[in-house]
Amino acid sequence: MAGYTEVLLLVLSSILLYHWVRCKNSKLTNWPILGMLPGLLRNIPRVHEFSTELLKASGGTFVFKGPWFAKLDFVATSDPMNVHHILTKNFTNYPKGQEFNKIFDPLGDGIFNIDMELWKIQRRMIQSSLKQSKFQHFLQTIVRQKVDNGLIPILNHVSETGKEIDLQDVFQRFTFDNICLMVLGFDPVSLSDRFPQVSVQKAFDEMEEALLYRHVVPESCWKLQRWLQIGQEKKLTEAMKTLDRFLYQCISSKRENLKQSRTQGADTGFDLLAECLEEAEDQKGGENGTIDQSNKYLRDVALNLMLAGRDTIGACLTWFFWLVGTHPLVETRILQEIRENLQAKDKNLGVPGIGDLEGLRFLRAALCETLRLYPSVPFNHRNSVLPDVLPSGHPVSQNSKVLLSLYSMGRMVDIWGEDCLEFKPERWLSDQGRILHIPSFKFAAFNAGPRTCLGKELSFTEMKMVAAAIIWNYQIRVVEGHPVLPCPSILLLMKHGLKVRISKRGSQS
Repeated sequence: MAGYTEVLLLVLSSILLYHWVRCKNSKLTNWPILGMLPGLLRNIPRVHEFSTELLKASGGTFVFKGPWFAKLDFVATSDPMNVHHILTKNFTNYPKGQEFNKIFDPLGDGIFNIDMELWKIQRRMIQSSLKQSKFQHFLQTIVRQKVDNGLIPILNHVSETGKEIDLQDVFQRFTFDNICLMVLGFDPVSLSDRFPQVSVQKAFDEMEEALLYRHVVPESCWKLQRWLQIGQEKKLTEAMKTLDRFLYQCISSKRENLKQSRTQGADTGFDLLAECLEEAEDQKGGENGTIDQSNKYLRDVALNLMLAGRDTIGACLTWFFWLVGTHPLVETRILQEIRENLQAKDKNLGVPGIGDLEGLRFLRAALCETLRLYPSVPFNHRNSVLPDVLPSGHPVSQNSKVLLSLYSMGRMVDIWGEDCLEFKPERWLSDQGRILHIPSFKFAAFNAGPRTCLGKELSFTEMKMVAAAIIWNYQIRVVEGHPVLPCPSILLLMKHGLKVRISKRGSQS
């Protein structure tokens, strides 16, 4: 009965929304029966800015009331003390939870979607792989090759022809190829001057949009859509078929390659999927043999790692080059830093190695500042196990949803000062030019507490290698009048891409 009620409420909300959308008043009203859902639906296209407005007006924490019987109530916060409490001090009371698992069920039993012992096992396994020196070498080799053989030829071609290019599309292709190589040992070659249509990339985008939609409508509504195979759920079903077909083919191929390599004593190279299989085989039959070897488990691990490595880095690089392209003084200072630290004397710098990046502190500060304003993952989702009271004084009942707005945190005067909306990389540097330590509960772009992102430093390494090579060799200017807006998705991409013109720099000597 409750399911039919929720469907009826959504229909009523849509009717009310149709008439209310003409109203200029953007205040979120708690309507009888429908709660605040109509206002949220109306503002989905600008959901990140809208949530920031609400949180500013409510002192950093806002209680959202959904329709009756719909289980859409939640507490949203951008208060650093609340974030610290939820992600660190009272971590065990705020797992991802069953509601998160339902919404993100396409991710399966991957690291983003699990709790407790299974999460600990996966985290240890992934951490062990990422810390290996051969992975560091592997990362550097892949990034260099993909920049030299994929990115640079495209940028050269565009600069010579004077054409406009969508830089976000370029970075998404670049990071997709990289993460496929790192996780699966397979290069889809989506980054080429032909700009081929890659169905797996499109499937990732459609999955992310559908997962955001699941956050803002009653569960029974999106489940009804899934049953009827209409709307966002139909797109999600088709997207997951594409992703699963791709991943299972890669897993099957990897198993066969590893089997042959053991028989022939050959080296198959390095990638994270192979490491998972090798570690599972090593622990097989031992007292710690708890790593699943099924194709489904490997699919879940691979999908989560690809989601982390593709969109987060691609999104950050896109926002970074928009900000640098519209702040010429920042661009000049980055160029000066590259010249001084890498002894660059001509326009062909190439891709700096990992050992060359330490001195590029202003560049790292600019990337941190980009993530402060435009975190690749704009919100964090938790569920309470037991009743609690947040440091702000707001009560949280048992099994309640809590949303942490990382996007809003970067826009709060109380956290970053009156200039919080300005792009100022120097806020990350001490008077001696060293990177300042900012507490993770204040700057949570890489999460905080026990779930702090394992790939944080690897992400900075890849982004600094790419950014330094591009900025030294090319000047990038945003096409005049191009609209730059965040996309309403669980990942913070640009809604209309980033249209730019590119020109080669002259001699830097």
